[in-house]
Amino acid sequence: MTWLPQAVTELIDAALVTELTVVRSDGRPITYPLIPLWDGERILMTSSILFSRKLEHLKADPRVCLSFSDPVALRGVPGRATMTGIARVIDGDPHTDWERVLPLWEAKEPVIRQFLKARVAFPLFFERAVIEVLPQRVTFWPDGDTTKPPVISHAPVGVDGAPQRTEAA
Repeated sequence: MTWLPQAVTELIDAALVTELTVVRSDGRPITYPLIPLWDGERILMTSSILFSRKLEHLKADPRVCLSFSDPVALRGVPGRATMTGIARVIDGDPHTDWERVLPLWEAKEPVIRQFLKARVAFPLFFERAVIEVLPQRVTFWPDGDTTKPPVISHAPVGVDGAPQRTEAA
């Protein structure tokens, strides 16, 4: 079960793209568009490992912000949200570790299965890492009107002050 409001998880599920903002080594933010996948507890994204600065940035500083604000990417689902969290890069075996997110990815982008069948033609595309974001704070505008005050939610905090992980639904 997640602490996120259901309307926020519906927004994540609908979103074809989120803007992932990370902190560069010089302290400046940089934003990358990625496909967000919701597993019931965290947001997962995949990234090619080839020349991936974003993975380097995340390994150096795991603090991230996600924005769910593009009306086209949200496919008509009302609401807008920003989310801060802590990211972790999973890049053990770039050929297979990412495959666990394939069912979630395919649900959003069915054509990925066709690309996977032609994997030999796209070998570098399928050398991927998984970016796992554990949300800590969500700012949500239910009707998408950001001129109105948002609903703000926080992750439950454990004894050590870190966000508690919850069991996936």
